Amino acid sequence: MDITTRGLWTMIHGMGFGALYLLACSGAIVEIWRRYSPAAESPASAKDEAFLRVYLVVMAVLAWFAVLTGAYIVYPWYRATAPAGMVDLAGYPQLLLKSNPATSGWHSIGMEWKEHVAWLAPISITMACAVFVRYGRGIRDHPQLRNAVLGFVVVSFLSGGIAGFFGAMINKNAPVQGGSVIHLMKGGER
Repeated sequence: MDITTRGLWTMIHGMGFGALYLLACSGAIVEIWRRYSPAAESPASAKDEAFLRVYLVVMAVLAWFAVLTGAYIVYPWYRATAPAGMVDLAGYPQLLLKSNPATSGWHSIGMEWKEHVAWLAPISITMACAVFVRYGRGIRDHPQLRNAVLGFVVVSFLSGGIAGFFGAMINKNAPVQGGSVIHLMKGGER
C-alpha cells in the first residue's frame, strides 16, 4: 500500500485535523449545553470549567491547523498550472475538475466554499474559546453570552462540516497526487 507525500498531506489536512475537529465540535456543543444551560442539573465545577477551557483551546488549534494546512500546503498543489499542451490532467486537480461539465461544480461551488467560507470555522471557534476563557462559569448567568458561544461553535461546526464534505467530494473526483511515494506496507502474494 502506497501513498504520495501530497496525498499524505491531504489526508493529514482533512482526516487528521479536519475530522478530529468536527468530532470535537459535536462534543463541545453537547458539553456547553449540558453544563451551562439554565436547566443544568448541577452547576459546572471548577474542574469542568478547566477541562472545557483546555478542550476549546485545543479545538481552536485544530481548526487553525486544518485551515492553514489546506490553504498553504494542499491548495497550491490543487491549483497547479499544467504546461501548455498537457493532455493528462490527473496531476492538476483544479483543471481536471473544470475540464468536465459533470465535475466543474465541485470546483465552482465546493472549492470556492473551502477557499472563503471555511475560514469561519477557526475564526468562530477562536471567538467562542476567547469568550469562554474570559467568562468561564459566568456564562451560565448570562444567557446571551452563553447563546453566543453556542452559536459560534455551531457556525464553526457547520462551516467546517460543509468544507469537509466538499473536500471529500473534490478529492474523490480529482485527488491531489504527486511527490515522493511512501510505502506503508507490502502486499502479500497469493
